[in-house]
Amino acid sequence: MPRLGGVGQPTPSLRNNDNDSGARLFVVLVILSLVIFTLGAREGESGFFVSARQGFMTITTPIRFIGSAVAMPFQGLGNIFTNLTADQETLSDLKAKNEELSAKNAQLEEDAQAASRLQKLLNLQDTYELKSTAARIISASVDSWSRSVVIDKGSASGLGVGMPVTDSSGVIGQITECGPSSSTVRLISDENSAVSAMVQSSRAQGVLKGSADGTLYLTLIATDQTVSVGDNVVTSGLGGVYPKGLPLGKVLSVSKNDGDLYYTIVVEPVATFSNFEEVLVITSLTTGQEATADDISDADGQDSAQVSGASSDSEDSDSDAEDSDSSDGSGSDSDSGSSSDSDDSSDSSSKKNSKSSNSSSDSDSSDSDDSSSSSSSDSSKKEQNSTSSSSKKSNGSDDSDSTSSSGSSSD
Repeated sequence: MPRLGGVGQPTPSLRNNDNDSGARLFVVLVILSLVIFTLGAREGESGFFVSARQGFMTITTPIRFIGSAVAMPFQGLGNIFTNLTADQETLSDLKAKNEELSAKNAQLEEDAQAASRLQKLLNLQDTYELKSTAARIISASVDSWSRSVVIDKGSASGLGVGMPVTDSSGVIGQITECGPSSSTVRLISDENSAVSAMVQSSRAQGVLKGSADGTLYLTLIATDQTVSVGDNVVTSGLGGVYPKGLPLGKVLSVSKNDGDLYYTIVVEPVATFSNFEEVLVITSLTTGQEATADDISDADGQDSAQVSGASSDSEDSDSDAEDSDSSDGSGSDSDSGSSSDSDDSSDSSSKKNSKSSNSSSDSDSSDSDDSSSSSSSDSSKKEQNSTSSSSKKSNGSDDSDSTSSSGSSSD
């Protein structure tokens, strides 16, 4: 008979029986789980075990939701307690890691933007089949008299003066100075810049020029051409410098005054000159990038039409001038006729004056003859006086005649 080891204490045989029963239960549960798993896997998406599992999850979902909602405040309090009890060294490490991650994030963002810009340059190069060299802008002009940038490639990289430069949007300028390791690019907004351009929709050809304030103007577009706000402006290829069809900008406004031969067209550039970094330098033109014979003939046709229009306008102005001259001639003839009439009237008046002077002298002489009662000396004096006075009057009338005749001859 086994002996009790003490009051309330099981004997060693009872302990062994409990351990054996627990091991057997564990083995049974494991085997049952494997059987259920195997049968559920064989059933696929439908079957008894699948339905039972879904029902169990449906029943226990509210319980799990309530449990997570109850445990969430305690987790927050635990995080706060952990942060409060963290030492200074741990906080410094976390701060350093945060700054390192922020720097890496900024670098990754910069690399992503650079990759996007370079991809756009490659797309432009592939679209227009450009033979070009990539370069980076390292500085810009610091004065207000010119608009230019400096790139980090020069003659050592095969670049030269006159080569056009583009960014991912379109043309930005042309190389004006070239050193071994750097080059100066004059932007199209510079007042000394001029690019052969055309309106893409109507094919009207002109010259895109910069200005002192950076505004772009499309010049030499005749008023008989069709230009609208929003039209694209591209390179025409004339001159063999810029490839044909590269974007330059969009028409911002179109205006003209009475009598103007050309439009005043303001163009908004497609390239933002303040924020581009990587550029393409076009080293040579390929087949099809230069202006064709049809383009040249169209440009010549536009010029000749404009010249003929200007000559017709000048002929009209000359005919107007001749008409005005003929009207002036008729006016002068009428003036000469009126002056001759005035001369005739002056001659008649002078003749009347001479007749009156003669009649007055005759009356004076008759008066002197009637005064027979006077002495012969007095009568002789009177006759001399009357004769002298009549001669003065006749002289005065002659002077007036000579004066009027000289005035008519001068007229």
